[in-house]
Amino acid sequence: MADSNTFRDSIATVDKQGKRNWIFAQQPKGRYYNIRSLLSIFYFSVFFSLPFISINGRPLFLLNVVEGKFILFGAIFWPQDFFIFGLAMLAFILFIVLFTMAFGRLFCGWMCPQTIFMEMLFRRIEYWIEGDAAAQRLLAKQPWNTNKIIRKTAKHLVFYALSFLIANIFLAYIISAKTLGKIITAPLSEHTGGFIAILVFSGVFYGVFAFMREQICTIVCPYGRLQGVLLDKNSILVAYDYERGEPRGKFRKDDSRAIGDCIDCAQCVKVCPTGIDIRNGTQLECVNCTACIDACDHMMDKTGRARGLIRYASENGIARKAPLRFTPRLRIYTGILTLLLGAIVFMLASRKPVRGTIMRTAGMLYQERGSDSISNLYRIKLINKTTAEIPLQLKLEDEPGHVEVVGKSTITVKAEGQGEGTFFIIIPKKALHNRKSSLYIGLYEGDKRITRMRTTFLGPVQ
Repeated sequence: MADSNTFRDSIATVDKQGKRNWIFAQQPKGRYYNIRSLLSIFYFSVFFSLPFISINGRPLFLLNVVEGKFILFGAIFWPQDFFIFGLAMLAFILFIVLFTMAFGRLFCGWMCPQTIFMEMLFRRIEYWIEGDAAAQRLLAKQPWNTNKIIRKTAKHLVFYALSFLIANIFLAYIISAKTLGKIITAPLSEHTGGFIAILVFSGVFYGVFAFMREQICTIVCPYGRLQGVLLDKNSILVAYDYERGEPRGKFRKDDSRAIGDCIDCAQCVKVCPTGIDIRNGTQLECVNCTACIDACDHMMDKTGRARGLIRYASENGIARKAPLRFTPRLRIYTGILTLLLGAIVFMLASRKPVRGTIMRTAGMLYQERGSDSISNLYRIKLINKTTAEIPLQLKLEDEPGHVEVVGKSTITVKAEGQGEGTFFIIIPKKALHNRKSSLYIGLYEGDKRITRMRTTFLGPVQ
């Protein structure tokens, strides 16, 4: 491990004058890169197909922020269900904390969309058009001749085309694939706003993958900053075994190697997409992509040494050969997370297909019905979370009296829509014992009670 920590005073992508150091990462080869390649195929398949999958005419996944309509795996959520999202977000944040404490930035290297699209799609296209890292570095230094213009233009055209495609898919997650299809096929004058949104998203994605690249991970993303307070010496991360590797020395055939196993070939640095030297120790720029593991294992194989000089390990695992421990802090976070997940599952399971509000008509107290009854006038608003139209009947529960709906006897709530109505609650005077009473109104579809709602009833002073 490096004796000095001066490398922590700056980031690898910026030089001493504050100018950008462009990273020309060498393409990794090895078992981890092969696994990541297979996983990326799965990720791309899910991302590009999910908005187009429907169940009973409803998208499988939709995040319509504009209309406040969210569909997760076929289940629809409205703003009235926001408390479930709030609790789910809290559980997700806690999960990130717990996961990072135990496994560092494993998510960044294996599941983060930024890493997957950059390393498994855009950078591969760059290798295909401009060549390997050495060829790219040479091309960047060349004057603007025909070869450079053709290659650079081709790369950026492909990058923008891909960004445009990603922007369309991303928009399909928000407005649905059907709405996106209408925007694409209809005249531009009818969907100017949608077209501008697509162009804006395309520009953002193009800027990220063509220019910002690793800067998103090292400067913009807040998750990397969390490592400083979440990681401890038992956290699992991509680490260099300095106990085995130091002191370093160049490889020579027939050398007794009294020094460490690191041959100082710098292959781990050449393949790093953020330009760091993993041998300096844990760094916030490291996204745990495992490229350095593959590069180091390859060099160990070539020099006849055991693999694992760079591997998944904890600081204690390297310094004291200690296994991963399930610390008290991890136990507490796991317990809280389990309770939160249990609460979310319960709320999802008990969620009613119809929700609404009942409001007593403002400015009115009560009305006398004949000589023996009192009535209150109410307004009800309902939201249907299902894909079928529901005719509902209102019934007074656990109290003498009845409900009288103004107009039709039922209130029809449209599929994935709203319904409203006006009704009276009529109760005999002899059943009223207080100025204000709590009542429950049952919402029935035929003989099946969907849910019940609470309201208050005003009567004369006793």
